Amino acid sequence: MDNPISSPKKSVSASISNVGEGLSKEQSSRARKYFISMMIRTLCFILAVILPSPFRWLAIFGAVTLPYFAVIIANAGRETIKGEPNIFANGPKQIESK
Repeated sequence: MDNPISSPKKSVSASISNVGEGLSKEQSSRARKYFISMMIRTLCFILAVILPSPFRWLAIFGAVTLPYFAVIIANAGRETIKGEPNIFANGPKQIESK
């Protein structure tokens, strides 16, 4: 029982335009952020040796607390949800009858 008047089937296609950056690209970005943070930490240790007493304590505080923030900043990003994927067509879902 074909109905020639029936509307054509809608094709649903997956869209990959909302896909995030590649894993290797993201890992290199995270490594770069962590490396920069550790270079700042190294600078804090050097400044702790060079600077006089009140500023020395600030440099030591930075050197001690920076690893925590470096890990948080380097690991942030992948788990964030950037919106709903557009892989399904909008509209009601139903089983088509034959």
